[in-house]
Amino acid sequence: MFSGIVAATGRILDVAPLEDGVRLTVDVGALGLDDVQLGDSIAHNGVCLTVIAREGNRVQFDVSRETLNCTVGLDAPGEVNLEKALRLADRLGGHLVTGHVDGIGEVVKFAPIGESHELVIRAPAALAGYIARKGSITVDGVSLTVNWVEGRDFSINLIPHTVQVTTLKRLAPGARVNLEIDLIARYVERMQAWRESGEEATS
Repeated sequence: MFSGIVAATGRILDVAPLEDGVRLTVDVGALGLDDVQLGDSIAHNGVCLTVIAREGNRVQFDVSRETLNCTVGLDAPGEVNLEKALRLADRLGGHLVTGHVDGIGEVVKFAPIGESHELVIRAPAALAGYIARKGSITVDGVSLTVNWVEGRDFSINLIPHTVQVTTLKRLAPGARVNLEIDLIARYVERMQAWRESGEEATS
């Protein structure tokens, strides 16, 4: 589990093809590695990946073809948002994030408003019903609060600090981003579907 609070930005240095996916070599930048072991999880742009090797500040991760098909930003060199997995005693500064991307959104607008920026994203139709005003959503691994929702489009206000310390500052209309809906919304939808199925009454 993660919190959606980006700890550092790193850079994918190399993408080596595997039989069914790729192997990433990542310079993790300022991300502290003192407590990171082989097999630990680190989120890259909201995608949970497992450490398979490390040398100094460079860490390697294998990414399956299925993960590549469902996400963006992991198939070429470039900057990525990084977060180590939570420990039970850690402060939850954002919201509970699984590191499992639900879909890919498209940036409709990214523009300054005063000192902040407005980010408008168009969600896939299958995810739109899970996004609520003042609810939480993860965009490229960053925990954010939804300001408004209109159809498939939703708006987020990015404070200067978030823009400064994450890769979101590089967004522009047409860019694609990894989205993870709020974990609570998944359970609410499942409970509602179970009740409507009539199985609850017959079990």
